[in-house]
Amino acid sequence: MNEVSLRERVKEPPSAALVESYYRPALERSKPSVFPHEMWAHLAHGLMLEKQGIVQPGVIPPILRCVLDLAAQGPDSVPVDYRQEDLYSYVERRIVAELGPDVGGRLHTGRSRNDLNATTWRMLLRERVLAGLEALSALRARLLDMAEAHAGTVMPGYTHWQHAQPVTFGYWLLAAADVLARDHARLAASLRHTNLCPLGAGALTTTAFPLDRMMVAELLGFDAPMEVAYDAVSSHDDALEAVGAMAVLMTFLSRLATDLIAWSTWEYGFIEPADRHSAVSSIMPQKKNPAALEHVRAAAGMVQGALAAALGCTKNTPFADVNDAVTAVNEPVLDAALRTTRVLVLMEEVFAGLSLRADRMAEAARLGFGSATELADVIVREAGLSFRMAHNVVAGVVSDALERGIGADAIRSADLDRSAQAHFGQALCIREEAVRQALDPAENIRTRTVQGGPAPATMAAMIAVRRAGLAADQDAVRAVALRLEQARTDCFAAARRRVAANSP
Repeated sequence: MNEVSLRERVKEPPSAALVESYYRPALERSKPSVFPHEMWAHLAHGLMLEKQGIVQPGVIPPILRCVLDLAAQGPDSVPVDYRQEDLYSYVERRIVAELGPDVGGRLHTGRSRNDLNATTWRMLLRERVLAGLEALSALRARLLDMAEAHAGTVMPGYTHWQHAQPVTFGYWLLAAADVLARDHARLAASLRHTNLCPLGAGALTTTAFPLDRMMVAELLGFDAPMEVAYDAVSSHDDALEAVGAMAVLMTFLSRLATDLIAWSTWEYGFIEPADRHSAVSSIMPQKKNPAALEHVRAAAGMVQGALAAALGCTKNTPFADVNDAVTAVNEPVLDAALRTTRVLVLMEEVFAGLSLRADRMAEAARLGFGSATELADVIVREAGLSFRMAHNVVAGVVSDALERGIGADAIRSADLDRSAQAHFGQALCIREEAVRQALDPAENIRTRTVQGGPAPATMAAMIAVRRAGLAADQDAVRAVALRLEQARTDCFAAARRRVAANSP
């Protein structure tokens, strides 16, 4: 009899409702995504079993050949009837159907579905996180390039949606790139914690067979085994950490999208998204809607929802291998990973396609009284008033200018004197040139040479440092990706050599 079953303990097949709600969706998701990793894990485990002498000589080569054939044929080569809950059950049945239960049934020696599924999950998650890190690196590079190009593109800086102080578009982009660098660090940390190998943990206490867990970890490209077996099959904080980092990242991308949407409106008129990232109205012919940016904000909400779902599945579960804490979280986390990577790619495109109206941005900075802080600073430096007194004087000048309907560039030294007299009974006699320079947004920016400020020379130095940091991050991501690719190549090659050596 060449059939095996994992339902010996139960007498009935799974109910139709259980199949439709659980088994079928889980299998349909795992077949294209988990299958390639499971084939790799089978080869590594089989090679280790033979090397350790755990199975009889000559048993492993036909198993390796069968797994290699399955890997080449793809997941559709494994018949599925939805009577079992996971992909491995059908793979094992397929191997046993070809090799018989005495040979095919030996691949599972020394392991459980618990440690196998935990391993293939981590293999899949690290693949998805790497893809996210690569897309994030591309977006960071785009923002740094644009920050350098627009280091002199003056615009208003905002707090509470009100004009605050003059900045440059490049300075805003540099600040955004710094947040994304921290997002990169969070995702990279989740990758390090994910890239540990549970295989060999068994159900929860390892096994009495003399497994070489380090060998398997190396064949699968992991940094090391996940040492404590109970932890390896019972914890799923790798998923929670990864989706948490993605939710933080996507929340920030949503904030960037919100700024860009506002700045693309007629009222601002600072930027215009490319046509390829826009949509139109079915009734209003003048409309050009920021479809891509609105999608980014919607996707951010979905990733936040994925984090809530993953946390919700895990809370109030025992610290053990249970489906709701250790399996159910996979679906929202993988969905979040896919959405995050796609949005990162889209955002890089959106930034690359932006058209700027630098004249409109500069004019808004000139008219919006954002240079009032520097004017107060000038009073402190030139007249010796305390900053709070200078603040009062300038606040009076701005109020008067608004009542008179004049812009910041129309303010003169005499206006300061009138306000100072009204507040403190003294004239200031500030030089007219000092007032003019203080109220010039571009000059304002040139004076911000303190570390971290938007002055062009300061910007140039900061961008250079961040380019070096980005290059190091990109090198680290590439190194992990290359190591995984090499480990897979080596594992498959070792399996093929063993099969060839056993061929007549």
